[in-house]
Amino acid sequence: QVQLVESGGGLVQPGGSLRLSCVASGSLFGTYLMAWYRQAPGYQREWVATMIRGQFTTYTESVRGRFTISRDNAKNTVYLQMNMLKPEDTAVYYCTVRKSAAGADYWGQGTQVTVSS
Repeated sequence: QVQLVESGGGLVQPGGSLRLSCVASGSLFGTYLMAWYRQAPGYQREWVATMIRGQFTTYTESVRGRFTISRDNAKNTVYLQMNMLKPEDTAVYYCTVRKSAAGADYWGQGTQVTVSS
């Protein structure tokens, strides 16, 4: 079992930045996949960014060039740096971890991001 706790959400003006954190209950060393998803009111959960084996990163087109996924093994933490935020980025953001390729997905409880003037 892996427990994940997200933080760092809040209210920010368009063009601003936030850094989301996702702290895992155990070591993330060697973890196969870490990712961020988001869900806006009335919409399905949407994939945002993925890191595979701590090296390979991919992003959904709408955030590419603005968001960066990273991790700190020493702190058991996955980050999502979000720059140049837009109102359409408003959502609850969730992190997920899969320890091995065939393993289960673990989810955090989410953190709210609101982009508004």
